[in-house]
Amino acid sequence: MNLLRMFERSSPPAARFPDGRVGYAVGDIHGRADLLAQMMDVLEARAAQDTREAGPPVVIFLGDYVDRGPASAGVIDLLLSGRPTGYERRYLKGNHEETMLAFMDAPTSNRAWMMQGGVETLLSYGVVPPNPVGADEAEWLAAGEALRAAVPKAHLDFLNGLERFIAFGDYAFVHAGIDPARTLEDQTDEDLYWARDRFIASKRRFSHRVVHGHTPVDRPYADERRIAVDTGAYASGTLTAARFEGGDVTFHPVSDRVPAVQF
Repeated sequence: MNLLRMFERSSPPAARFPDGRVGYAVGDIHGRADLLAQMMDVLEARAAQDTREAGPPVVIFLGDYVDRGPASAGVIDLLLSGRPTGYERRYLKGNHEETMLAFMDAPTSNRAWMMQGGVETLLSYGVVPPNPVGADEAEWLAAGEALRAAVPKAHLDFLNGLERFIAFGDYAFVHAGIDPARTLEDQTDEDLYWARDRFIASKRRFSHRVVHGHTPVDRPYADERRIAVDTGAYASGTLTAARFEGGDVTFHPVSDRVPAVQF
């Protein structure tokens, strides 16, 4: 099965990426450091070819780097490694990063994180998670303290420095979605990190074409309002990037089932 041929398609040409630049948006990684490394290999092979007169290509990671998959700490290590080389690199915050930070600040009131993939994140940092059902307050406080001690300062600085949204040309890159009744600058964290059904069902046009992750899809989706690129990497074994140049959008997956395809 050729995943590249299956996913690659042109989207409606209404929006344009800035002239003289190429951009990529990478969907939710969720602890799959193996797939992120594959994607970085593919992108690095394209860096020189995608450099234009206005500058190098830009890659935007759409958030949800942690939880669910087995290697959250390894994902952040890779994101801090300077890869993919040859790119301007930008990083959005997802709801799972927000929840991880909330747990580190107040573990007792954020214990539900354990049911949302937090167990795997704690294990990736060498922290034994509390029993989500039977742990008492002291055990939750101890887990929060252990995680704060285990997370390197560079990782914490990275998590605290993640962007809320990024605008390029006619595109707005966000983790989850937007409220079309608000300007991009006035979006709430609730919409940027958690939006789902109301955003997806809305037919109201927005000032930008929205590129997002958060809501898993079997294959990338594009219409004139939005582009969805979260292909559920932690469960499906497929991590997808969308490529933007001018009015063209194409999709490029890597998979743990087939070798990475250069494009």
